[in-house]
Amino acid sequence: MKPLSEAEALNKAAAYCTSCERCISEVSAKLTVWGVDCATQRQILERLQSEKFIDESRYCRAFVNDKVRFNHWGRIKIHAALREKRLPQNEISEAIAQIDEELYIQTLAAVIAAKRRELKGADDYATKQKILRHAASRGFEPQLIMDAIKFPADEMD
Repeated sequence: MKPLSEAEALNKAAAYCTSCERCISEVSAKLTVWGVDCATQRQILERLQSEKFIDESRYCRAFVNDKVRFNHWGRIKIHAALREKRLPQNEISEAIAQIDEELYIQTLAAVIAAKRRELKGADDYATKQKILRHAASRGFEPQLIMDAIKFPADEMD
């Protein structure tokens, strides 16, 4: 396969960005796979940003919204996923701060209710522990989980 010219790489990257929101690290990884050198990558990424094909603030907001609504993730897991994509901390913090608190609590309640139905047992200490671990693995904050499953904090000691 012959290497792409800068114009071809730019067009291909622009098309890649129009299919859904992308961040710089995702587009950079794609350009690397396509065999584009580092200097050309920088030029292409700058152009895509100036033409608003890539907007990391918009990407963070969309990512947070999608993960809460569709994947039922908590703030901790969302934050870790965005850090993994090498996004600026201030953009991550702003996007997470915009989470609708009522929707977030409803999402946590739905995660807990689904796990309760799955366990089909008495609502004893062991069952609550399993629910707590499951919700924590989804990225929800431990204190919110304990409040939601009526788990007194002194039982945790």
